[in-house]
Amino acid sequence: MRLIKFIVLLLIVVGALNWGLWGFFQYDVIADFFGSKNHMMARIAYAIIGLAGVWGISFLFHPSICSCKKCSKD
Repeated sequence: MRLIKFIVLLLIVVGALNWGLWGFFQYDVIADFFGSKNHMMARIAYAIIGLAGVWGISFLFHPSICSCKKCSKD
């Protein structure tokens, strides 16, 4: 489960950096990597990063610093 959380957080960071670069410089890393924002692989990458963001919402309600018995199983 820790590996999945790490991957999700990594994807959230990639998405946040991509949005930051877009906001400051109008540069889209994912679109540049795949050649176009409409390329099928770019759209899949956007979708996966979006799903990671949705999953990341659960981190707000289940902090990793919790020391209860339920959390210690992770």
